[in-house]
Amino acid sequence: MIEKKFDFNRTTKKLFFIDKLKSYLLAIFIGGGFIALLIFFYEMTKENFWLYSWLAISGFSIFMAMFYSSLIVPLFNKQTPLEAGDLRNEIEDFSKKVGFKLKNIFVIDASKRSTKGNAYFSGLGNKKRIVLYDTLIKDLKIKELVAILSHEIGHYKKKHILMSIFISVLETGFTFYILSLLIANPELSKAMGTENHSFHLAIISFGILYSPISLILGLFGNILSRKNEFQADNFAKENYEALHLENALKKLSVQNLSNLKPHPLYVFFHYSHPPLLERLKNLSKN
Repeated sequence: MIEKKFDFNRTTKKLFFIDKLKSYLLAIFIGGGFIALLIFFYEMTKENFWLYSWLAISGFSIFMAMFYSSLIVPLFNKQTPLEAGDLRNEIEDFSKKVGFKLKNIFVIDASKRSTKGNAYFSGLGNKKRIVLYDTLIKDLKIKELVAILSHEIGHYKKKHILMSIFISVLETGFTFYILSLLIANPELSKAMGTENHSFHLAIISFGILYSPISLILGLFGNILSRKNEFQADNFAKENYEALHLENALKKLSVQNLSNLKPHPLYVFFHYSHPPLLERLKNLSKN
């Protein structure tokens, strides 16, 4: 309702409930499947279950990093290849210039849910693709769009995607190792109000107890993410034109009603991207 108040929300009631239904089904199918797998590993290997769980979920995460846009996104949005024309030519010319092999450029129908504009990079190897929101194409000029994409390509060229996957795999292993040290403790089940210890209740208790650690890891993740954003901006500045990226960021800030001067502490705890004014200041440096 807040999004609707500021004219962002374009989701109909029908689409809202369909999205919820699809999300719940995915949660049951994927989440339920992994819970069943964890229980199986625990019953079969006991203290070593964390290692098998880590390998299984890490493998799934890497698989989804490659195929998310082609398997999950189509359940919610329509993606169409960017049609031939000046924009596609400009994108392909820039990609060749920086040695970035790119065949898959898609436009997503984000406007059916929101007026906000965005773009993102996904996939690995020959599965990598750049996805533009149709709202972004509507509001930005060609050179501004290419500047945004040069930023996204910068993430790939600076190895941020691989770094993110690597850190995620390590974090998953750390989480499961801590879980393995506590999962057999009957106190976890007692905390849920029962004397009968079970794997299921221990998992719920652990999720609650682990939240402070998750918060700390999230803080480090945000710090690294903000650093990566500056590096991607610098890549765009060095290989394209900073002015076009600056103009694009300003338009997106206006379009999304971004807070120009958020409190530094709020930025530290919650922002994965630097505030606009900090990014503009960085881009204006020689």
